[in-house]
Amino acid sequence: MSAGRVSRSRPLPGDPVAALLDRLRALGSERNRAGMARFGIRVDRALGVSVTELRRVARGVGRDHGLALELWATGVHEARLLACFVDEPAAVTPAQMEAWANELDSWDLCDQAATSLFDRTPHAWGMARRWARREGEWVRRAGFALMAGLASHDRAAGDEAFVGLLPLIERGAFDERHYVKKAVSWALRGLGKRNAALHVAAIAAAERLLAAANAKAGGDRGGAPPARAARWVARDALTELRGRRPPALTPAGSPACAAGAPRACARRARGRGR
Repeated sequence: MSAGRVSRSRPLPGDPVAALLDRLRALGSERNRAGMARFGIRVDRALGVSVTELRRVARGVGRDHGLALELWATGVHEARLLACFVDEPAAVTPAQMEAWANELDSWDLCDQAATSLFDRTPHAWGMARRWARREGEWVRRAGFALMAGLASHDRAAGDEAFVGLLPLIERGAFDERHYVKKAVSWALRGLGKRNAALHVAAIAAAERLLAAANAKAGGDRGGAPPARAARWVARDALTELRGRRPPALTPAGSPACAAGAPRACARRARGRGR
């Protein structure tokens, strides 16, 4: 067994990659491919296998870093998704993350790589900040999707780490590209749903963003594409965050409270925010 490889829960006969590709072809369908295309997913190298089926296959295979690298190298869309599900996060290197990010070509692959694998690696925070500054559409989307994944999955990170992402989110909101602005909103909403203090901080950021967009546009309608994109992100986040009950509490005086509304955080810390 090669270094870094995790034992499979079920042995695969012969060439494991070939066996898995055969299985994926059997699971795929033209109907699913057509549905993927309608949702804006590239299907030129897709087999038409649902993510539900892919996760079922991944559970049978188990974690295997070496196999994940081989699956990704096939270039087959579902094989690459499967690679994200079976890879071992601790074995993933920054070089691998960069290589995979540079080959992203569809929103679903981007999001699964970011939120099913990359956000669980030791390199997630640095890559999220780095990729959010990149010009490439899919790499930049991956940066913001990674932030959303961290907000959901990194239970150890403190509020100050997420508050530190807000300037990148507010800057990224002025990117008018559809798949980027959607991921920026996802990151902002995800951060705001993490806990009560970050809920306040995210709403404050969205309000700042809305004001900045309207200032650039000279009003609350119209404007250049970047201003319209930022206004959309702000309103999308505010619609969801203002319409939901604040999540679990964090202590008063946290960096998130400082970045948002300290009085509201103090009230919540006294037990009034649940």
